Amino acid sequence: MSENNEWVVPCRDLAGRRRKLTVFTSDEHVVVVSPPGETAVLGPLDVGRFRAALRDAVVQIAQPESNQAGDLV
Repeated sequence: MSENNEWVVPCRDLAGRRRKLTVFTSDEHVVVVSPPGETAVLGPLDVGRFRAALRDAVVQIAQPESNQAGDLV
């Protein structure tokens, strides 16, 4: 079973339209994808979600591969 390696954080653009920030892991990197050509505007709750997504992504890439598969080292 694969683990979640993508998190979506709701936001709005400067015009108030609903958008999303996407956080995912790639090898040993955390990647943040913003709305194309837009600025992401985050409310207080969304900032907390963004922070949690970044934290979860960093924790995931910091784990050895054997631990991600549920194997004991």
